[in-house]
Amino acid sequence: MARVVVLDYGSGNLRSAERAVERAGAEVTVTDDLDAAASADGLVVPGVGAFAACMAGIEALGAGPVIADRVAAGRPVLGICVGMQILFGHGEEHGVVTKGLGLLPGGVTRLPARRLPHMGWNTVQPPAGSTLFAGLPGDTRFYFVHSYGVTDPAALAEAGAAVTTAHHGADFVAAVERGPLSAAQFHPEKSADAGAALLRNWLGTL
Repeated sequence: MARVVVLDYGSGNLRSAERAVERAGAEVTVTDDLDAAASADGLVVPGVGAFAACMAGIEALGAGPVIADRVAAGRPVLGICVGMQILFGHGEEHGVVTKGLGLLPGGVTRLPARRLPHMGWNTVQPPAGSTLFAGLPGDTRFYFVHSYGVTDPAALAEAGAAVTTAHHGADFVAAVERGPLSAAQFHPEKSADAGAALLRNWLGTL
């Protein structure tokens, strides 16, 4: 059974993520122990709330280099919601730009939509050959709660990532896969059977 750490840096739906990954078939530990995060078969980086607050938590724990080292070594990492957003170069909220981890190119900005937050179920458009969405039909819905996102999916695809998009006011990045690094803007742990299937697919990469 794969050993997965859900990183506790002070932000995220830790227990719901823990239960969802356990149900998908892994042995899960929720911890702020960086040695455990470095050595686990898979690392989940959750996140809710503001980009700047999540980055402050990552920096206070000193977790950035651990996440980067895992990716460089080809060891799987899964970012969820703001845990996905902080993998990018920067986030801009209320006119304030905060530096991200820079593991993915681009930045996070406010969605150009009349209604925010984007909250509820929405379909996604994965690319051909996606590992995360393997076996899922094209009309599968996932659960989103966010007002900010990455709205330049083309640039990310040009950088060699497999990009899944969704639409709310504009196309935005709903998920990304690049080597050992996977991430979802939506919440797999709140997405019922579809989220469980995605998590099983991710565990299959460990």
